[in-house]
Amino acid sequence: MKIYTVGGAVRDQLLGLPVKDHDHVVVGATPEDMLKQGFRPVGKDFPVFLHPKTQEEYALARTERKTAPGYRGFVFHTAPDVTLEEDLVRRDLTINAIARAEDGTLTDPFGGVADIENKVFRHVSEAFGEDPVRILRLARFAARFGAFVIAPETLALMRTMTAAGEVDALVAERVWQELAKGLMEAQPSRMLVVLQQCGALARLLPELPFDPALLSLLDRAATQQLALPERFAVLMLQVGLAQIEQLSLRLRVPNECRELAVMAAREQGQFAAALSLSAEQLVSLCERCDGLRKPERFGQMLAVLACARQDAAAANRLRAALAAVRSVDAGALAQGCAGNPKSIPGVIHAARVVAVEAGLGGQ
Repeated sequence: MKIYTVGGAVRDQLLGLPVKDHDHVVVGATPEDMLKQGFRPVGKDFPVFLHPKTQEEYALARTERKTAPGYRGFVFHTAPDVTLEEDLVRRDLTINAIARAEDGTLTDPFGGVADIENKVFRHVSEAFGEDPVRILRLARFAARFGAFVIAPETLALMRTMTAAGEVDALVAERVWQELAKGLMEAQPSRMLVVLQQCGALARLLPELPFDPALLSLLDRAATQQLALPERFAVLMLQVGLAQIEQLSLRLRVPNECRELAVMAAREQGQFAAALSLSAEQLVSLCERCDGLRKPERFGQMLAVLACARQDAAAANRLRAALAAVRSVDAGALAQGCAGNPKSIPGVIHAARVVAVEAGLGGQ
């Protein structure tokens, strides 16, 4: 039995980056061998085990064979005679197909070290074309590693895959998973650029315009370290409200991301006019956005729109307006209307308008 560290851990160490997760491949072992040493089985499709102490993943060396469209259409084979090179050849990119032995020796049969040095994304073999998730992964890597370029032959293969309809077979959850990861990278615009270059953007996100201004805005959101719901809302600012709902439903986007995106897109005009809105309009905005019950989400919306318009003054005015609205004791006012409960909403709204007028003063 021989154990090697593979994939991202080796790549990131060679790049001089912090290593977050360690994946291992085990050559010359059976599942029974792993169980005898205390490893815990967790793999569903093929044998993967957790180390009894570190809880890191150890996968038996395997080969795979394409049997159906999409990324789930594979049959895996593991056996003690599967070699390290046979395991590595099934991986996506050469930079991810490097193995490090326990003594530090590197096994690099496909030139991954040279591609790291030259900052090139290059597919290991034609097997890349059998798994459409690899298009999304490469796009995400482009957002993370800003200096890397795609090898021409790899981009050509990605275009062929898209034209053949491979990306159409991707399940919604996996598309969203990779999209969300890419949005959280340092330069998320590069993910969209890569998807556009290979033709996959129009297939996966037909509602989204490919606009240089949007690319710049996405990277600004990353620079400001906005959270995922905020970055998704930024991405959706040029998309119609019905289309945001449609896209979110199709990709099963989490509700917190969808709701914020709809709100931010809907209130863009109000934010742009924030410095001239009346107290009445400010209160209506806060109520419409459910700012009293969900002030954190209201703050996220302001962060999104302030990023988009680079207008801190507007965000500050709306933030102050919400604070004034929330200062009103709605419960006490409601008790004072016990004899006329139908008047409660109007009384509370009017009190909020007065509070905003007083709170903002000359703002």
